Amino acid sequence: MNWVLFFLFLAFVVLLIGLRYWRSLDSAADNLAKLELIKKLSKKECRFNFAMVADLPEPAQRYFRFTIKPGTTLRSVVEIKMTGEIALGTKKTPNYKSMYANQILAPPFGLIWKLQSGIISGSDGILPKTSWTRFWLFNLLPIVRVKGADHHRSAFGRVVAEAVFWAPASLLPGKYITWEALDKDKARVTITYGQYVQAVDVTVSDLGAPIKIVTQRWSNENSSKVFKEQPFGGTLSDFKNFDGYTLPTIVHGGNLIDTPEYFPFYKANVTSITYPENDTNLDMSR
Repeated sequence: MNWVLFFLFLAFVVLLIGLRYWRSLDSAADNLAKLELIKKLSKKECRFNFAMVADLPEPAQRYFRFTIKPGTTLRSVVEIKMTGEIALGTKKTPNYKSMYANQILAPPFGLIWKLQSGIISGSDGILPKTSWTRFWLFNLLPIVRVKGADHHRSAFGRVVAEAVFWAPASLLPGKYITWEALDKDKARVTITYGQYVQAVDVTVSDLGAPIKIVTQRWSNENSSKVFKEQPFGGTLSDFKNFDGYTLPTIVHGGNLIDTPEYFPFYKANVTSITYPENDTNLDMSR
């Protein structure tokens, strides 16, 4: 027997088992994070009426009149399933790849976005005290592991931006929320939560559909690779009704919007939007 080959084979098997176990730990962490966000479900059922937004600037009132039908149960925890494309390159050579993603969004507390794009899989996530980016190759080899204070601040910017188009009930006037008018078709919503203050400028159509959002997000997605506040946002279209909410099903977005460097690295086509009642309503297995 060639003992060298035997021990090399044994080491390889142990390595594979270790990598699979590590991957299972990531999946378990995603599920625990899901449960934490589900706990943010309101225990009291409230229904929307226009009086709730009567004191807001007119563009904000128009936004809520369009996105939430009167009498709709207010829900700020939402599950979104989507297909689409994600760019793995630059504006010059974007290298778009098809994607499938499953997301739970619970503004302002956090989100989990689980992605499958060809041979790449993993998740982006944020909770009140932590955040992460964890991606794997062939569901076996870790290729991206990011966390830390800068990442957490950046991830919070994403939560607030996505609240505008997929969780409008989370932006009703309240403890964390203020609104102001910028012009006749644009309003700014500001969310203050924990150590962060994040504003999003929302452009609405004549009917009130949010057709574009821009926020100053903390990011190092720039030529200098230095973290700083820079414009992030996108365009929203193909609005459909989901249990009383009128929400975009096509979202194109990216970094440095309204600058020559902008290109939409994220192109999502929503296939379903649902509102969980408890932890059994969510499937974060993919």
